[in-house]
Amino acid sequence: MLDVRRLRLLRELAHHGTIAAVAEALAFSPSAVSQQLSVLEREAGVPLLERTGRRVALTPAGRNLVRHTEAVLERLERAGAELAHARRGLAGPLRIGAYPSATRAIVPAALAELAGRHPGLEPMVTEVDPAGVAAALRAGELDVALVHEYDLVPGGTEPGVAVTGPVFTEPMYLAAPAPGAIADHRESPWIMGAPGTLCRTMAQRACQAAGFSPRVRHQVDDFATVLALVAVGQGVALVPHLGTTGERPAGVALTRLPMYRRTRTAFRAGAAAHPAVAAFTAALHAVVPPELRGL
Repeated sequence: MLDVRRLRLLRELAHHGTIAAVAEALAFSPSAVSQQLSVLEREAGVPLLERTGRRVALTPAGRNLVRHTEAVLERLERAGAELAHARRGLAGPLRIGAYPSATRAIVPAALAELAGRHPGLEPMVTEVDPAGVAAALRAGELDVALVHEYDLVPGGTEPGVAVTGPVFTEPMYLAAPAPGAIADHRESPWIMGAPGTLCRTMAQRACQAAGFSPRVRHQVDDFATVLALVAVGQGVALVPHLGTTGERPAGVALTRLPMYRRTRTAFRAGAAAHPAVAAFTAALHAVVPPELRGL
């Protein structure tokens, strides 16, 4: 009988590519991961891995087993959802991931709404960039998360992860000393998010679409800090609506752009019907500001 815990390791190896990366993602030691995969190979009775230097490639049999593993894990999530429905009332921890601007502007109201409807739930919020959500969900570190996508950076599909339709949609703004267009700032210094974040990719693509490669001076993820830097002449930036809801510093003009950021909820495939996941999603919908609905 194949062990589901070892199958999870094989699935993560298919995504990460190295034993060390799987160990880091799941908080195991590399030797423990390697040992468990060797046991899985013995259970399977056929080679599942091909080692080439530091990287490990899956054999055709290994890739096929990963495909079946995704289906098995999805069915287990569905079974867990059915069991949760059979229990009386929602209770226990609910691990929620959210990106920083949503954590500040949307999540507190959603948690208050959730507490009013399901006081037995214990929400636990972790700030995480959407780029890291899929790995955290698959590792069991999160149960549900808010993720976003931009017009210029559409969301991709991740094995083992499902998403809802948009919960809300935000317009994007150019933050600069005076109203204008992105193309007006080909010579300006830019303030962008850290490399690898969706916000950074979006801003770079927006500048490229305007015909230039931006000169990045500051790398900052917090939008309040971004606006403060714009206010003192340190550069210009692209900021979503939720990043502008606090007190705006003097000297910052916001020009609305024909670009949008859309926020969805993500969870493990098969968990859509889990009552705690559904309850959090419903609470989000209940507290979304009217101006962000239907955009």
